[in-house]
Amino acid sequence: MGLKLEKVIPWGRNFAEYVRMFNLTTDEFKLNILDCAGGPASFNAEMTEQGYNVISCDPVYCFTVDEIKQRIQDTYSAVVNGVKANLDCYVWQEITSPEHLGQVRMAAMEKFLADFDLGVKEGRYLPHGLPVLPFNNYQFDLALCSHFLFTYSEQLLEEFHLAAIREMCRVAKEVRIFPLLDISGEVSPILEPVLNKLEMQGYNVEIKQVLYEFQKGGNQILKVCPPK
Repeated sequence: MGLKLEKVIPWGRNFAEYVRMFNLTTDEFKLNILDCAGGPASFNAEMTEQGYNVISCDPVYCFTVDEIKQRIQDTYSAVVNGVKANLDCYVWQEITSPEHLGQVRMAAMEKFLADFDLGVKEGRYLPHGLPVLPFNNYQFDLALCSHFLFTYSEQLLEEFHLAAIREMCRVAKEVRIFPLLDISGEVSPILEPVLNKLEMQGYNVEIKQVLYEFQKGGNQILKVCPPK
């Protein structure tokens, strides 16, 4: 059965946030990058504007731009209100309030929407989802995954995470996942067992600090490289 749009809560980050979430350097902008579960982020659009190469994949890309836009409008207030109800879970510095957060997210999503149809035609937005990707082995230098793996630890079990990470390592030379917190803002309970099993299977795993923290304690990424 295909993805149901009414189950999706679109919420997109921008280029500047991606850079800090994933510790991206200017040299790394030049790599072939895959953005897994990219959703309505503007990272692809902004990287493309600068002449770099990004492919984003997400099952939500099977819908039209108008359908995605409507779903954003339908869920926007509920997401902002949810943040208002949990103010202490966030670091209010660069983003100063739930209202400001909504403005930042909406600006990113509007940039995504403006780029979506062209990006689909150019093959930059593909309607594929983890844990099975239609790409060649090591087709990409770097695969990124934001606010999907570990975030939804209750819905996506340990075996899904292992399969998804192994698949990203199949298609990319390095994988980075952010954040390592679940939806409640706690370190994902499946993080440690996933790391242990990946290490046992020969993967190189490393947790690193990043310059981005909006959820309290959410300032780490997981870096994974395939077995040599």
